[in-house]
Amino acid sequence: MLMNDEKGQYGDYVVQTLQAPVNGDAAFQEMYKKFSHRILWMDGNVVPGAMQMNTAWYYAVPERDPVFPEHVHEDDELIGFFGSDPDDPYNLHAEIEIAINGERRLLTKSTLVWIPGNIPHMPMRILKVDKPVFHFSLMRGNTYNGGAYK
Repeated sequence: MLMNDEKGQYGDYVVQTLQAPVNGDAAFQEMYKKFSHRILWMDGNVVPGAMQMNTAWYYAVPERDPVFPEHVHEDDELIGFFGSDPDDPYNLHAEIEIAINGERRLLTKSTLVWIPGNIPHMPMRILKVDKPVFHFSLMRGNTYNGGAYK
């Protein structure tokens, strides 16, 4: 039987509806909504045993600069930024600045960034957005354990 919903024996493993995390205070959450649209969130609270993952579209320059301050996680993290132009998929059509242990990078292409556990990273600044950017972050742990949402 082919299923297209969250039913069945393994339906709990299929997440198609946002179960938004409670990250940051109310002011942060409101600010986040002004430049992005969170799509889905996965962690051990949504699916027991799952890794933590956030997905969102970034579509504007936020009023807060930087968006996320420097912070550290115990767990390794993979961060992605992808342009939304199918005819030019490597062009981010945006400028995003991030730092890894103080080394600053300006991202203008679709990018994957690996952050080993316990390495300081960020701040992150969204400087320009001409077309929406698909963003995700994935951590090996099953809950978010870091200071990005301040």
